[in-house]
Amino acid sequence: MRSFNPERSAVIKEKVSKLLAAGSIREVKYPEWVANVVLVKKKNSQWRMCIDFTDLNKAYPKDSFPLPRIDQLVDATAGHETLSFMDAYSGYNQIKMHKPDEEKTAFTTAQGLYCYTVMPFGLKNAGANYQRLVNKMFARQIGRNMEVYVDNMLTKSITSDKHIDDLKETFDVLVRYGMKLNPAKCVFGVPSGRFLEYQVHQRGIEVNPEKIQALAKMVSLRTLKDVQRLTGCLASLSRFIAKSTDRCLPFFKALKKGKGIEWNEDCERAFQALKDYLGQAPLLSKPETGETLYIYLSVSEAATSSVLLSEFDIEYLPRIAIKAQAVADFVAEFTEPSIEMARMMVEQNKKIFKWQLRVDESSNTHGSWAGVVVSTPEGDSVECALRFAFKATNNQAEYEALIAGLKVCTVL
Repeated sequence: MRSFNPERSAVIKEKVSKLLAAGSIREVKYPEWVANVVLVKKKNSQWRMCIDFTDLNKAYPKDSFPLPRIDQLVDATAGHETLSFMDAYSGYNQIKMHKPDEEKTAFTTAQGLYCYTVMPFGLKNAGANYQRLVNKMFARQIGRNMEVYVDNMLTKSITSDKHIDDLKETFDVLVRYGMKLNPAKCVFGVPSGRFLEYQVHQRGIEVNPEKIQALAKMVSLRTLKDVQRLTGCLASLSRFIAKSTDRCLPFFKALKKGKGIEWNEDCERAFQALKDYLGQAPLLSKPETGETLYIYLSVSEAATSSVLLSEFDIEYLPRIAIKAQAVADFVAEFTEPSIEMARMMVEQNKKIFKWQLRVDESSNTHGSWAGVVVSTPEGDSVECALRFAFKATNNQAEYEALIAGLKVCTVL
């Protein structure tokens, strides 16, 4: 068993207690396989408890069920007016382990030996198994109004008026199979958002701003690990970089196998030029059916590049000759209404009443609050201020405020 400092030992004890309470693990005796605990820092600086299943993974055959291509999923998402992003709550843990295989997931801690009753993170075939599950769950939706990559789910609608129906179809499937979502990572009914490290919206695909910021903060690179980190970052940005091989060639030359790195003036110039270029990274759009496309080729001493292009969708159609009477009839259709008709239209609009519900929320280390304002068709307003007795993210506080506002409406 690995040793941990007091801080990490306390984290492991807390995580084990939560997993036991949730029924995700159980105590075990005399297991044939035993793995160690590994703690990994997440983006929010909290600890994630993982299990090192290296030995177990070596002994088991690989499940070759394919994961979707990220570039194809992102391309299929672009061009939709309204999007909803969803994340499964502890995704892998929502799949039950085969009873005879539970003890093979045993791990050791200072509190004792435990094994998983649900599929844990870290198993070699966990991702493929989960993808097989969601593919079957959303078989009728994938490619039409939904895209799924493991536990990352996205519902998409060409027009906003269809989005509620598309979401209902998605939620019906989630309820049918008992899959739970993580509200802190869900966003509904937005025009754009981040999906699989890309920014997607109706106009197309944009580079992840966080990657650009990380690249901009890099200083001159001196170690092999620094250059490897740079080339890894550029690999995910390559589709946004014209002639990427030519632009990145100095970095690849600097990686002398077995000889460290040779960071010279050419590398520094290319590095600064790349920062400037990605500061104005292009917007990528998917081709439309029937659109005329052009292949642009670029050949240099180092590489051959190609890109698929389309021209601006602007066409000039000359005005054909028309008779004066036709013009007169056309103009007559758009004459201003009479004063009496205008009054009737105003009176008719006054009869259209709507309920209005406005919510606002705030969340910080001191607590979570929300405000609710309900306006009735008669013009009356009801205001409520809420303070939650539990910790909540901004998303969760907004959901609670919305539910409270709907309850006020039912009372009124």
